[in-house]
Amino acid sequence: MLKKSVYAVLLASTATSPALLAQSNSSELEEVLIIAHPLAEDGTAQSVTTLKGEELARKVQGSLGETLSGEAGIQSASFGTAVGRPIIHGLAGARVKTTVDRIDTLDVSVTSGDHAVGVEPFISDQITVLRGSSTLLYGSGAIGGVVDASTLRVHSEVPEETSGRVQLRAADNADARNGAFVLDAPLSDSVVLHLDGFLSDADDYEIPGFAESAFQIAAEEAEEEGHDEEEEGHDEEEAFGILEGSRVERRGAAIGLSTVGERGFAGFSLSSFDAEYGLVGGHGHEEEEGHDEEEGHDEEEEGEGPGIIDLKQTRFDFEAQLNNPFAGVESINFRVGVNDYEHEEIEPNGEVGTRFENDAWEGRVELRHETIAGFDGALGIQLGNREFSAVGEEAFVPPVDSDTLGVFWVGQRDFGNIQFETGLRFEQTDYEPSLASLGDQDFDTLSASFGLVQSVNEQFTVSALLDIANRAPTIEELFSNGPHLATQSFEIGDPNLQEEGVTGLTLSTGYSSDLIQLDASVYILDFSDYIFEANTGEIEDDLPVFQFGQDDARFTGIDIKGLVHLGVFGKGDLDFNFLLDTVRGEVELSSGADQALPRIPASRAGIGLSWANEDWTLRTNYLKVDSQSRVASFELPTDSYNDLSVFVQRKVDIADTELSIFLHGRNLTDDEQRYHGSIVKDFAPAPGRRVELGLRLDF
Repeated sequence: MLKKSVYAVLLASTATSPALLAQSNSSELEEVLIIAHPLAEDGTAQSVTTLKGEELARKVQGSLGETLSGEAGIQSASFGTAVGRPIIHGLAGARVKTTVDRIDTLDVSVTSGDHAVGVEPFISDQITVLRGSSTLLYGSGAIGGVVDASTLRVHSEVPEETSGRVQLRAADNADARNGAFVLDAPLSDSVVLHLDGFLSDADDYEIPGFAESAFQIAAEEAEEEGHDEEEEGHDEEEAFGILEGSRVERRGAAIGLSTVGERGFAGFSLSSFDAEYGLVGGHGHEEEEGHDEEEGHDEEEEGEGPGIIDLKQTRFDFEAQLNNPFAGVESINFRVGVNDYEHEEIEPNGEVGTRFENDAWEGRVELRHETIAGFDGALGIQLGNREFSAVGEEAFVPPVDSDTLGVFWVGQRDFGNIQFETGLRFEQTDYEPSLASLGDQDFDTLSASFGLVQSVNEQFTVSALLDIANRAPTIEELFSNGPHLATQSFEIGDPNLQEEGVTGLTLSTGYSSDLIQLDASVYILDFSDYIFEANTGEIEDDLPVFQFGQDDARFTGIDIKGLVHLGVFGKGDLDFNFLLDTVRGEVELSSGADQALPRIPASRAGIGLSWANEDWTLRTNYLKVDSQSRVASFELPTDSYNDLSVFVQRKVDIADTELSIFLHGRNLTDDEQRYHGSIVKDFAPAPGRRVELGLRLDF
């Protein structure tokens, strides 16, 4: 029944928008700002970070998590360099929604830490992060925040001339190579063509020490004491200096076509995203030696090295907006994404072990209304459907069909120099597993938000945001039941899980002048029935058992980021920048005791200097990441590390183009870096010292 109503809305929207837009083909348009929050241009109590232009070009890496990891309050749940979902305020996975042009990425990255996000940061025009609960706008999967990659594949206005960019990069570590291009061309006064493409390739990367952490090696040695030696132990020669299975290859392309009129725009895009990368945590395949003897499998080949993931995603997106459709409404925006996704997890001997498929779509309609009772705001409806299946040896989640329906309103009103923001969202989530014994699951959630923003003066702003949000459990949390060798765990869900709730309070301040820029936030998140995966200490199929359960939990943290302008030296601006963030996550056990939650990122502090003029940019940054010794039961601690980076760039104007040549050195101290938020931190450290040479052409 829900599916029928969804299709009715989508067909009605797509049928009416082009006809209305055809009323005019004028290219003289009022600027339309495309952002992740419909009220963000008016100022929002929610913390918003935006990377674009030169800053994005300098920080961009192969995953969203790595690209954003230099921002206060954001770290990466990496799985080698191929996979890196963002962690926001200690919250990750199903609590952080990743979107492309404000529509879900429609992949299976929330299913497991080894599954990549279907986003290529190198072709993104802008990446926006909404910290804190964004459930009002994006659903219960955004209870921790939203990361949106804007591609401009659908244009809201006609550019005056053809523009684009080309970039080429090469790094010494892993012999990494990357190329990407973006092209936007006006075909007429009302039609715009967009093209983009990328290709990257890297071998297994170098690490400064052993693949396994010292804590992991010590734990395994302690476990082996008193037991007969059934394994050969650690092969230090193979495990030292190179992270086996960390190679990655990505490629993709997109075409978009838009028509723009005086009263709005409409357009579509067709894109592909393919990746092939190693399972750096998948050395556990050795435990299956002899498992398929009767089928003629070669035992030695079965256990040699990690497997790989072969991922393919094809996506169709459509967006249309009509401005001033009738009295009282400023605009109606409609967008939908339809996705065909699959990936195969391939064993070391070349056989397909498990095949994941995810046929999904998501649609949104947002109506921005004029002032009503003093409130400017936006009313919206969001609908989606997901047909997920996993078939094979590691199909730890059964096939499940999911339907979601959400209705929301957000608004703001000014009271002198104080801005009040509020909103409400109702969401319905329905799950229909293929196994009748599991039974259908239905969840209804209600979320609300209240915020105050006060402008003390032109430079200084303070804000407070109160969120009351709820999240439906995911199919992985409900229905998982089986071994997952890529993450070296046996995962067990709980079909009796209830909705997760959180009450969050965030206090923020911002100061901006010619000399100082400062953003600081302190937050507290009180969860009821917080859903998390705990190591039970038991062993199943030679793997540690992780069981999903619920308890009350609390997160507290501080984010600080700032810049001080030191003056002008040698015709260039010299600036000092700094960063500090820390988060603490604890679960309140039924016994009354507090226990650290698993995979809570370590505290960080960083400083840097930058000097820039019209032709040159010189930057150096030092980041100190603390050790993480507050760990969950059966979780190993993580050592501290340093990160020193240097960036040098030279710009040259050639006719109507700008050529940038840059050299970027990362982890120049060659420290062993292990991200505590990574599920494979004890088996897969981050790359060691690496120097990247790049060229970017903007025209």
